[in-house]
Amino acid sequence: MNKAAIPLIVFLLMAGLFLFVLQKINTGEYDPRDIPTELIDQKVPDFELVNLLDTNDTVKASDYLGKPWLLNVWGTWCAQCWKEHPYLMFLSRQDVPIVGINWRDDMAEARAMLKSEGNPFVETGFDPQSDAVMELGVYGAPETFLVDAQGMIKIKHKGAMSPQVWEEKFQPFFK
Repeated sequence: MNKAAIPLIVFLLMAGLFLFVLQKINTGEYDPRDIPTELIDQKVPDFELVNLLDTNDTVKASDYLGKPWLLNVWGTWCAQCWKEHPYLMFLSRQDVPIVGINWRDDMAEARAMLKSEGNPFVETGFDPQSDAVMELGVYGAPETFLVDAQGMIKIKHKGAMSPQVWEEKFQPFFK
């Protein structure tokens, strides 16, 4: 074999692999952002965070046992969090309980966002050092978890909440 052909063969193999993965992404069979979580069907970590809007109070996962609820990780620095915020407001008006975790944010900026855009959360824990977020395995915002009445995580969604995501993943748990 000619030594000059080896780089060409390597290039063609890499291009073939790239096109294969691209085809899987385009058909929806593979999502490179979809990192599985080991928390599905596990108890939600019992975090206890300072309440964003009342620093004399805390937000605890254990306070929400008995009914399904959403846990939404967000930050003012997150463009997708701003995008999903109107839909979270819609869900809160439909009496869907949403607990927020404000992640790695400036407290004043987070409070200002909720004041100007509305507050969809029954409570929001403030997590500037990623204490609770690390236990949840969060690696980006927004991420939303569905926690059932027994405190078990049933769904983890990475990315902005939308009507389609709500209907396909979460709504059946709230009927």
